[in-house]
Amino acid sequence: MAKVLLLLPAGTYRATDFIDAARDLADDAPSGGGDSDQVVDVVVVTDAASSPASAAGSAIQVDFAGPEVAARTIVDAMAGEKVVAVVAADDVGVLTASHTRELLGLPGNPPEAVMLTRDKAAMRDRLAAADVSQPDFVVVPAGSSGAGVNDAARSIGFPDLPVVVKPVGLSGSRGVIRVDRPAQLHAAVDRARGVAADAGEPDSTILIERYIAGAEVAVDGMVDHGAFSVLAVFDKPDAPSGPYFEETYYVTPSVLPADALSEVSRVVAEAAAAIGIVDGPVHAEARIDSSGRVWILELAARSIGGLCSRSLRFGLGVSLETLILRHALHLPASDLTRESASSGVLMLPIPTEGRLVAVNGQDEARAVFGIQGLEITIPVGRWVKPLPEGDRYLGFMFARGPSPEAVESTLRDAFDRLDIVINP
Repeated sequence: MAKVLLLLPAGTYRATDFIDAARDLADDAPSGGGDSDQVVDVVVVTDAASSPASAAGSAIQVDFAGPEVAARTIVDAMAGEKVVAVVAADDVGVLTASHTRELLGLPGNPPEAVMLTRDKAAMRDRLAAADVSQPDFVVVPAGSSGAGVNDAARSIGFPDLPVVVKPVGLSGSRGVIRVDRPAQLHAAVDRARGVAADAGEPDSTILIERYIAGAEVAVDGMVDHGAFSVLAVFDKPDAPSGPYFEETYYVTPSVLPADALSEVSRVVAEAAAAIGIVDGPVHAEARIDSSGRVWILELAARSIGGLCSRSLRFGLGVSLETLILRHALHLPASDLTRESASSGVLMLPIPTEGRLVAVNGQDEARAVFGIQGLEITIPVGRWVKPLPEGDRYLGFMFARGPSPEAVESTLRDAFDRLDIVINP
């Protein structure tokens, strides 16, 4: 029986969606010609024995912090089995997935390319070498402080121009802080390093890059044999401008003009090629400044995070997870066209640090016409933190409608019905 390995960290939002997609595809999996190959069995790879993902069936436990060791553990555990695909849901597992595919002789992105997407400084260097449009940047090595930090920031135009401070190894806007004045710089660098340390990132290297003002979009795409195709472009009506960069509203299709969208696609494709991404999903963040220039902010070798993929449907109602798995299994996916309806998601922000007491008004929010779902993903009683220290959203709200403007209005209307109660 052929095996599909799903790498699902304990903290992922996406275990259920990927497992459901894999099971739905079981009968369509590639056959090796024998009866035993007609069904695909899902094997979950996770980092916690008690995670929801590990309860889904066959499971292998590894430590994703050591990707090469984890890959060897997976390969040893699957000895004698026919593995046909290895798919990672989130950033945490992408490098382990790449090493595993390499050991198994399966096609996919080389570990060197995936590593670049997990190290912001190394990715910036590679994009710079390829002359890809991105913010001016400077790397502040671990241990740098005082005049060294000041000189680094000045080298890219600070304080005449604002900058953004980032830990090199985190994602999801964790530790990302805008700095406008010299008096803020050292505190921001120290805070970003503290967030990285709390997240288990031993490297306190910091990236300082120029802040780019303008409209911001999120792009999901698929790379097939090096060719990039856009699956969806989300506008961010409330484009984060700092001091922290919490995501909120995502709405698709984008209302940008066709020539701007074409340029976004071109620059994202150029960035993916420069990094060495040759196969599978890509998620990118980009800004379009007042002159129309597109700037790459981030690029990851995975699809959109959280539960945001639930706002997307392709062809005749196919999920993004299904598209990803069909690609990994080399099954035909002739229709990559997003559904005609407009859709969107609101990542519910955490307004303050404290203990979550209640989220009131959920029934009223769900009753707003156009709302397709509301998921509160943090249980009442848990301690919550906003960005830049926090690593979770309160939940996700989904809407569909006749236009992007209608979807945005629906989400805002429903959000206004919620009353988030936190004891600080």
